[in-house]
Amino acid sequence: MKHKNCPRHPDGYPCTCAMGNVYRFVEPVVLYMLRENGEAHGYQLAASLQEHALTDAEIEGAAMYRTLRRLEQHGYVKSTWDLQSRGPARRVYSLTRDGRKHLEEWAQVLDNLSKSMANFVTKIQRDNSATDAKSSHKPRSRSSEVNNV
Repeated sequence: MKHKNCPRHPDGYPCTCAMGNVYRFVEPVVLYMLRENGEAHGYQLAASLQEHALTDAEIEGAAMYRTLRRLEQHGYVKSTWDLQSRGPARRVYSLTRDGRKHLEEWAQVLDNLSKSMANFVTKIQRDNSATDAKSSHKPRSRSSEVNNV
């Protein structure tokens, strides 16, 4: 099966763009960044979101803000309004105690996922090796023996 070339990556690059929108993976990244930064404005999170992304698919800012709202609704993140900075008021996000626990849960989920994926890749490679070995030791067909006589 031939894949289309990804316009964002060089030829032959095994990108994950074909996976589509993997917005759920934004959640652990946002939680992690808030744990590391203490607190942050949304635009600060958006600016460094891609460097921590778990795939190379483009993460839309709207997905990040939807994730922040959902995290806040569940009590994992809290926000306050920054009225001290110049310009319009901005939300400042921080991680709650429950958010820290939720990040640890995500770490376990991602660890299990990475092990499952590693096992899957190993199986594919092992199956490919076995298939390659079988095809390289194929006996010649009778028609090729007749033609060589």
